[in-house]
Amino acid sequence: MILQSDTGLGRDALRGALQEALAGRNLHKILILPPDYTRLYSGAGILTAMVYEMLHETCEIDIMPALGTHEPMTQAEWTAFFGADVPFERMIVHNWRTDVVKLGEVPASFVQQVSEGLVRDKIDVEVNRRIMDKDYDLILSIGQVVPHEVVGMANYSKNIFVGCGGSSMINSSHMLGAFYGMERIMGKDFSPVRKVFDYAQEHFLADVPLLYVLTVTTSEQDETRIHGLCIGNTRDVFEQAVSLSQQLNLTHLDRPIRKAVVYLDPREFKSTWLGNKAVYRTRMAIADGGELVILAPAVRKFGEDAENDRLIRKYGYVGREKILRLVEENEDLRGNLSVAAHLIHGSSDGRFTIIYCTKELTEEEVRGAGFGYMPYDVAAAKYDPDSLPDGFVTLPDGEEIFFIHNPALGLWTVG
Repeated sequence: MILQSDTGLGRDALRGALQEALAGRNLHKILILPPDYTRLYSGAGILTAMVYEMLHETCEIDIMPALGTHEPMTQAEWTAFFGADVPFERMIVHNWRTDVVKLGEVPASFVQQVSEGLVRDKIDVEVNRRIMDKDYDLILSIGQVVPHEVVGMANYSKNIFVGCGGSSMINSSHMLGAFYGMERIMGKDFSPVRKVFDYAQEHFLADVPLLYVLTVTTSEQDETRIHGLCIGNTRDVFEQAVSLSQQLNLTHLDRPIRKAVVYLDPREFKSTWLGNKAVYRTRMAIADGGELVILAPAVRKFGEDAENDRLIRKYGYVGREKILRLVEENEDLRGNLSVAAHLIHGSSDGRFTIIYCTKELTEEEVRGAGFGYMPYDVAAAKYDPDSLPDGFVTLPDGEEIFFIHNPALGLWTVG
């Protein structure tokens, strides 16, 4: 089932589509896998709430946000995202380090083939053990299709294998994407990582009662519009969402950006692990020798958990070639390849300058991680996120910038 609207689908249309998708199913217990609060503009909060409203009187419902490596949602975030009628007590916290089972392996020969020989190791397929629990009549994976730096286009089986995956799967898939190269992946389907996920879904999830609910959204003045709702369990449903997202979430510029200024919504972005979307999503549009200024009022740490944070502080965003050498030389980084991949993604490789403007991280911390620094209040006084429109803007002093309110909703390129 696929619904589309240029102006955004209304609640009645969304509810009707969900009712049709769930009709005729004998449901006693279901597991919902929505994103967490860092996908604030996915539209998944309202869809999860609708499903809960429809079924909770006749069906036991567990809700396990697809956290991946992110920190668990607070009760305040839960209520802001799903609404007051979805009980916080229904939340199951996914632990990517301990709460998983291994289903099998993607063979080394397959990984070598899809990576054009760049990676030659097998990849363990791990998912949260609840996904394999036969007590569930339905597992409903809800999330947004949008350009992504590791897999090309986010969601679909990524919600299972990364959002609800284990450390080995997350580490290996992220490093596969980093080896292959972000610029070759972002905004595209059929990346090497996506092919690995396709293999894993076909070989290990065929008997799992999965149903995907995929959104394509835009946001304007804090209002999320769901332009596409694609529901099903086959790849063509995902491909329809990919096509629509490529139309709505990719911005092709006719000239490179000399200075980009990107704002990180304090509700979503509290770490550089997430905030570096400002880097990933703009890097193909920024000119050599250019500058990226990141307004990060709530960024207070680097990693989403303590170990990742420690490793990022230790090694820093020092560029692809140096990180690859550090992986070879250091066991702690070699054992946490998703961190190594993240450090590659978060560097400009010296091609342009990255300046983080923070309140809660000190100048010493920011510079120690390999970034330039500016106090947030100083930067916000010059680049007011509440008044600047998206796109090219000429400031009163004559400086031209390219302003982005929300890097999580798009990908910017030249040409």
